[in-house]
Amino acid sequence: MKQKLNPKTVLKKGFPDKVILVSACLMGKNCRYNGGNSLNPELLELLKGREIKMVCPEKAGGLCIPRSPSEIIGGNGLNVIEGTARVISRNGEDLSREFIEGARESISGIKLEDLEMAILKSRSPSCGNRFIYDGSFLGKAREGPGVFSALLLKKEIPIFSEEELDKIKEMLA
Repeated sequence: MKQKLNPKTVLKKGFPDKVILVSACLMGKNCRYNGGNSLNPELLELLKGREIKMVCPEKAGGLCIPRSPSEIIGGNGLNVIEGTARVISRNGEDLSREFIEGARESISGIKLEDLEMAILKSRSPSCGNRFIYDGSFLGKAREGPGVFSALLLKKEIPIFSEEELDKIKEMLA
């Protein structure tokens, strides 16, 4: 018996009917700590016709816009989830709970098997996938995931940043 073709399947590349999580700031939403965005026109073009879900884990965790910048101190996002590192704002406020709650809220209601990948903002204490700022508030990066990326990694979801457009193109081909 031949399988019927779904028109959505024919028009989409990659994994039809799969959802791509995307940092809302990369899509032009003003949700960054400074009230701005990180609009990436090339990424927008790549995602045309794809089913996406925009996420901002920091906003989902109840943090306001704008807000003081935050960095992870004593480890990375995995360590924050385990309770051995903290997310601290520049003014010294511990925001670990908000970051963890925002990460969990950002994937609530999504079936993990429906996720194709996540494309998240590089170096963010929530969304950084390979690098995050080092906790010094001097703009220095170190290896490791942010809190939301760590949660997705634990669930084996592929994660890319806006700096990995070539890899994203390969995944969508």
